Amino acid sequence: MQRGLTLLELVVAIAILAIGSMAALRAADQSRLGLGEAPQRLLAQVAAKNRAEELRLLGVGAALPDQVVIGPYRFGLDTRTQATAGGLIRAEIVARSDQGPGALMVVYLPPGMGP
Repeated sequence: MQRGLTLLELVVAIAILAIGSMAALRAADQSRLGLGEAPQRLLAQVAAKNRAEELRLLGVGAALPDQVVIGPYRFGLDTRTQATAGGLIRAEIVARSDQGPGALMVVYLPPGMGP
């Protein structure tokens, strides 16, 4: 009766463990990258939501800045509007930063808020 592992069995076991460890490290790195952008994504959503509130308060025709600074980030805001069949105004707000992810928000404004 033979006891222990042969050298080939040991090499195969180490290779399997190495591949599993590499996969786990890669998954952890991807989740770290995703979480690392979360604050900037949240601030982009805040910028888009602020623009939606400005449109509700001041109207679509109001002169609003193209860029805003929130925290350490500068966001470019792009707003596109169109009238809907129901008479509402659909406003699509995109907040983008040169440094990472942005946000998209779509709001519907009541009539009389248009240009």
